[in-house]
Amino acid sequence: MSRIRRSSEAGHTRKFLVVVDKTPECERALKFAARRAAHSGGGLTILACIEPVDFQHWMGVEKIMREEAEDAARAQIDRAIEQAKATIDIEPETVLKEGTPAEAVQELIEEDQDIAILVLGAGSDKDGPGPLVSLFAGGRASGFAIPVTVVPGTLSDEEIEALS
Repeated sequence: MSRIRRSSEAGHTRKFLVVVDKTPECERALKFAARRAAHSGGGLTILACIEPVDFQHWMGVEKIMREEAEDAARAQIDRAIEQAKATIDIEPETVLKEGTPAEAVQELIEEDQDIAILVLGAGSDKDGPGPLVSLFAGGRASGFAIPVTVVPGTLSDEEIEALS
C-alpha cells in the first residue's frame, strides 16, 4: 500500500472517508466527518459495502440476494447524502464496493490518493466498538497509510459540533 498521499498537492483535495452501514454510530462518524470536511475545505467520501453473497446452489436466488444487498447499500448511501447535506453545503462523493468493509476500505484508500483520514464511529454497547474500529484502530493501524479518527457513538450533535 502506498504511504504517500496526494491530498496536499496542488489540484487535490483532502478527503474524509466514512463507511456507512446500519449502525447508529455511523451517523455520528458521518456528521463529524462532514463538519471536519466543511471546516477544513476538504471533501467527503461515503463508502457503502455489498458483502459477498455465497449461495451457489441456485444462481437465481444468489442474483436476487446480490440485487437486494446492492439496493440496501444504495439506500444507505442516499440516507448518508441527505444527512451530510443537512450538515454541510458540499456534495459528497459516493462509492459502492463489493466485499467486506475492511477490504473495501483498504482498496479504496489505495485507489484514491486524496483520501487522507478514515473516520469511524465506535459502538457504545457491550459488544465493543465494532469490527472496523477494532481492526483499524487496533493492531493493523501501525501499517495503515492514513490516520484513523474514531468518533464515540455516544456523542450528541452539540458535542460533535464543538469538536469538529
